[in-house]
Amino acid sequence: MPFVFRTARALSALGSLACATVLAAAFVALSIASQTAAAAEATPSETSIEQRIQALVPSLEEYISANMKSVDVPGLAIGIVAGDKLVYAKGFGVRTKGGAAAVDTQTLFQIGSATKAFLSTTMAIAVDQGKLHWDDRIVDLNPDFQMRDPWVTREFRVFDLMAQRSGLPPYANDILGFLGLDRSAQIRSWRYVDPVSSFRTTFAYTNITHILAGRIVARAEGAADWNAVLQSEILDPLGMTDTTYSAAAMTASANHAVGHRYTIDGSVEVPFDQLFPYDFDAAGDINSNIEDMAKWVSLQLAGGTTPGGQRIVSAENLAYTHTPKVAMSDKAFYALGWVVQPTPNGDIVWHDGGTFGFAAMVALQLDRKLGVIVLSNQSTVGMPIGLGLWTLDRLLGNPMVDYESITLAKAKATYTDDVKRVARPADPQPSPPLAPLAGNFANPSFGKAALRMDGDTAALEIAASGAKLRLDPWNGAVYTATLVPEGKFAAVASNLGPLPIAFAQFQNDKDGKPTTLRLTLLDGGQAYDFRRE
Repeated sequence: MPFVFRTARALSALGSLACATVLAAAFVALSIASQTAAAAEATPSETSIEQRIQALVPSLEEYISANMKSVDVPGLAIGIVAGDKLVYAKGFGVRTKGGAAAVDTQTLFQIGSATKAFLSTTMAIAVDQGKLHWDDRIVDLNPDFQMRDPWVTREFRVFDLMAQRSGLPPYANDILGFLGLDRSAQIRSWRYVDPVSSFRTTFAYTNITHILAGRIVARAEGAADWNAVLQSEILDPLGMTDTTYSAAAMTASANHAVGHRYTIDGSVEVPFDQLFPYDFDAAGDINSNIEDMAKWVSLQLAGGTTPGGQRIVSAENLAYTHTPKVAMSDKAFYALGWVVQPTPNGDIVWHDGGTFGFAAMVALQLDRKLGVIVLSNQSTVGMPIGLGLWTLDRLLGNPMVDYESITLAKAKATYTDDVKRVARPADPQPSPPLAPLAGNFANPSFGKAALRMDGDTAALEIAASGAKLRLDPWNGAVYTATLVPEGKFAAVASNLGPLPIAFAQFQNDKDGKPTTLRLTLLDGGQAYDFRRE
């Protein structure tokens, strides 16, 4: 999923579930620009990497404290791995704001889209076993798969599922998952999405392909679901005993962090959502801690073997997951569940994750067998990314980049922009009454919906899930659409914050009758036409 670091843009989670999206791309561009403008420092001396890590600790802890204060992060944990050894690990702050329980290296956090690298590794394992091939056609593995373009449907391969180059809009139809439609409906909905670029040419972050990828891996392995594959092929061999992938397991742990949402006035604790990110499966459903994630990082650094020498995945197919598939910019690339970013002293392979109330970052420097893990209990404003990149820059001898200032400025500007964007005009035009417009509607992706009056307001109810979007006057015939905090959507609505998720506007047919209700998402602008039945 994408990041969930803002209210109106929270739907790009995963985040999301976020992920290597607009904010991540900004960090990539700024760090590369700063490093290119300065002369690269000398490559690290013969001093061992462990000594360099220990020498960095005082300034690192000072930097962490300053960052946590500047964006009001309640709790954070960090680990630095060299080879198969967790050289430095420490928790900072508290598990929940105002609480006394301290974060430590065993505190569980949601890792969001850092899950995607686990998915690509299970794909690599299935390829090793001959159960999948990277160039298998998806329609041969899942005959119901369909894109809008028949040629793309035929050509979509296993290696395309995670490469973020589908040609569709960023976060295409992620909104369906947030509004409670099941996984099959989400996958099926892609056949109705118009492409915005040519297939395999343009980076655009999506999550639904990862749900499908998880299903394909599970089917290939003869497993009940992807999480069963994750458990047997990765977690068990690595001894990641604290790592889980359900809401129940997260809340059952005596040592788990509580999520918080960033606001310009300070972070706010948010209710735990039983649905997101767990309903997005392999796109972002893992809960973990520093000590377990260090074992995962060691596997990546060792080219697919455990510290005990057991080979889990071949070096060749693991390396394939780190190989760029599409350009994010002229200096950074997306692989399979990883971003590949050149620096003056070596490539960094990394990915972040964002969920409601949590943010994470995992970064590798494969040549020097070096890794960094950052986990936090605040929806991401980029702090884990900045901290991870800053740490690797220091250890690699790269020029300084002021990530803290980047993070704070970006967070404030984003929050302010969102508030301004949905603020009602000072002198709005009168809005037509909604009662005469009530009735039954349908959209190919969502299915049936009904616009019903609720007192003086109206709400569009999605039949497949029961989610309701309240329509409020904004300006003339344009309304805002806000998720109603009822039932299973109470936590989702609270986590999204007080701002609407879309603008709504009725459109007339050639006879002047209002036959279409168009919802245009505030993040990314993807639009859905609900036609009157």
